[in-house]
Amino acid sequence: RAWRRVAARRLDIRPLRPHSGKSLEKNMSMAARRTIVGRIDGEILKFTAGDDIKLDLELVEADCIGSAAHATMLSRMKPPVLTPAEARRIVAALVSVMKAHRAGRFRIRLEDQDVHLAVELRLTAMLGDLGRRLHTGRSRNDQVATDLRLYGKAELLGVIEEASLLAESLLDMAARHLKTPMAGRTHLQPAMPATVGLWASAYAESLLDDLEVVAAAYRLNDRNVLGSAAGYGVPLAVDRVLTCRLLGFERPVRNVLHACHTRGKNESVILAALAQLMLTLSRLAEDIIIFVMPEFGYFEYPKEYGTGSSIMPQKVNPDAAELVRAKAAVVAQQAAMACEITRGLPAGYNRDLQEIKKPFMEGLASTRASLRVMTRLVRGLKPNETALRAGFGAGVFATDMALRLVSQGVPFREAYRRVKERLPELKAMDPDEAIAMRTHLGGPARLDIGGMRAAAGEWKKFARTRLERYHAAVSNLLGVKYPQLE
Repeated sequence: RAWRRVAARRLDIRPLRPHSGKSLEKNMSMAARRTIVGRIDGEILKFTAGDDIKLDLELVEADCIGSAAHATMLSRMKPPVLTPAEARRIVAALVSVMKAHRAGRFRIRLEDQDVHLAVELRLTAMLGDLGRRLHTGRSRNDQVATDLRLYGKAELLGVIEEASLLAESLLDMAARHLKTPMAGRTHLQPAMPATVGLWASAYAESLLDDLEVVAAAYRLNDRNVLGSAAGYGVPLAVDRVLTCRLLGFERPVRNVLHACHTRGKNESVILAALAQLMLTLSRLAEDIIIFVMPEFGYFEYPKEYGTGSSIMPQKVNPDAAELVRAKAAVVAQQAAMACEITRGLPAGYNRDLQEIKKPFMEGLASTRASLRVMTRLVRGLKPNETALRAGFGAGVFATDMALRLVSQGVPFREAYRRVKERLPELKAMDPDEAIAMRTHLGGPARLDIGGMRAAAGEWKKFARTRLERYHAAVSNLLGVKYPQLE
């Protein structure tokens, strides 16, 4: 019984008590809550609000920025809904809401349902009827879609910069250990001669490839949906091109119904791109976990990055790498979840889409955290050259031996057979000599570290330049310097 009481408290479950029909009806009636869109049964309100009253605190600034653009547009449309002075008052009030949020003085109540109505109620309290006029010509549908695109824009640029920094850290490691021998493996078995430089720069280039996918998702996200309202437009001369420019989007989504339909699909595209990044991080994390094992000892794991054991004093566990490996599976599942929720929806807005917000925001947060953690791990790893060289058994050079026979005129299959029949007699070659012979493009002796470093720098520039443009657009819109709000 005690356990059930604890579980009920954690899950916010109230034990059901027997009621007569009349008292149950009375309790249900009393549970109704007054909201800006009417009275709603308390249980229904709690169920439909879901996690929004918590998650939407991350969207307060995006919602205020989108509202500022909408207010400015309402003052410039013909005929105008707001005067320029009224629009400026609304924008100033929105800046005050953003400051209050940063100071921890803004909250979203259950009766508010979400950030959109919470901000509207705050504006109404500050501005009276003027605050009530702001929602003219828009719906919470295009509001939340705009908020998520603004939020996604900033987060994706953060992802791109952080992935670039990890790629640079891997390339730094590759440059320091360009010729440090490391047995290449397939099926985890010793295979052919390689180097730490080859291993590290392989993951760097994988990240650079992943950023092509992330950038494509960013460009798809960088489109304005504000003004599409509930998906069918409004009988007002709203200027969607103007709000596009005010918000720093590349272009508007052309069809208003399609703008509605991009909700869910847009998030799934972003999560799928993040999943590709996380696949690279997961494989890198797995390698680190294996190669820091005492049986390998190829790398020394930074002691300050292990959380240790509560019972075994000697343990330095690679917990961070293990969690990155797990989070990669979670992000991939979040991408699949977004697709599956969106898959069966009919035309127009459907409330099912609300369930995508949490995995979308968590997927972005997990990816960014994983990138930062892996950057620290890579910078802290110390190769053990003695252990690395000890990993070169004679079998690692079997292919080299066969190709040496080929250079003497023996057909490859015959050379392969001869070497295979004499494997116990093989003698190890000098790893440095074997590595020096691999001079073709991308081989251990000819890695294009400079080219990859230049590519990583371009991605970093891509992210910083676009974030600066976005901040400039918002600063111009709000009339204060953003993100400082000064």
